[in-house]
Amino acid sequence: MKTKSLLSWIELSEKALTRNITALSRLAGGARLAVSVKSNAYGHGLEAMVSMLRGRPEVEYLTVHSLGEAARCREYGWDGRIMLLGPAPLDSLEAVFEYDLEPVVFTKEALRRLGTLSNKAKTKVRTHLKLETGTHRQGIPEQALKGFAGLYKKYPYLGKPYGAGMHFANIEDTTSHEYAQKQLDRFNQAVRKMSALGIKPTVRHTACSAALILFEKTRLELVRPGIAVYGHWPSKETYLSYRLEGGRNSIFDPVLTWKTRITQIKDVPANSFIGYGCTYRTTSRSRLAVLPVGYADGYDRGLSNLAYVLIKGRRAPVRGRVCMNLMMVDITDIPGVKLEDPVTLIGGEGTERLSAEQLAAWAGTINYEILARLSGSLPRRVVSK
Repeated sequence: MKTKSLLSWIELSEKALTRNITALSRLAGGARLAVSVKSNAYGHGLEAMVSMLRGRPEVEYLTVHSLGEAARCREYGWDGRIMLLGPAPLDSLEAVFEYDLEPVVFTKEALRRLGTLSNKAKTKVRTHLKLETGTHRQGIPEQALKGFAGLYKKYPYLGKPYGAGMHFANIEDTTSHEYAQKQLDRFNQAVRKMSALGIKPTVRHTACSAALILFEKTRLELVRPGIAVYGHWPSKETYLSYRLEGGRNSIFDPVLTWKTRITQIKDVPANSFIGYGCTYRTTSRSRLAVLPVGYADGYDRGLSNLAYVLIKGRRAPVRGRVCMNLMMVDITDIPGVKLEDPVTLIGGEGTERLSAEQLAAWAGTINYEILARLSGSLPRRVVSK
């Protein structure tokens, strides 16, 4: 379907993605990139992102959360390496072999099952161990590594773990990185323990976007950037820390722009209530535009009466509550607005820019959530600009 036939759609800039990948590759030095495309590629659309990432020499891996995401990456033409970060049902681990995946393991049950399957098929599988360093989410405590080493010795087709990784708990939300350093120290200690047990990993990976940007010591053999690939800073604190260390002001460009169209224009008298709950009342005669977007599409209900959209490069405030599929904005002071004119929900128009970070601040959340919750049913269009 052509863009002019759509009422709401997302545009993805190939030029911005190229700039972001180049910047991250430069930061990574000799480390290889494992790009996170979980959660529908952070809301950008998995199929579209796979098409743009395919064939880029800097990107060796895609990382996904689920077997379903991995299967779709293969379906969409990704023939490179895929790291499965999240859990999978034990009775579904045959899919690791079917789709040629590298699972991140954090339970002995999963490793035992993989060992049984690999021995039966006489097929080697590359595994990565997730080490617990202080996030207390998925991960293997150092004292439990001996049991994992025993399983690698029991099942010869497992060989040794190809990789070892961890996840930082407090690297984005603070300008103090004392806890992150403690986690890195624990990781290094656990890797030494793995070596002593005869299961030394070939590659180590600790760096998310924030760690890659801020800490050279985390740029090991492999790095796993996520939100920075899509042109967003992980947090204000990450940006501040980077700038305080002398980093350049602008190294990323947002890949995503979200647009819709006006589906009705109406004149409303003074003292009229707008939308559910009568939460907004006009103080003078007003002109409203109705937009075919709501919280079912990922436009947070918390943005009601707070946010604005961009029409003809000017700000149009949201009036009343955001509905499931509709919302209303005030166009009283924007001349020349017509039915089906385009509207920018995230992105830039003229000198104005409306970022995911701004929407997140209004909604009391983070840019990750604003992006990841964008409906998968919204059409995605790759653009060259």
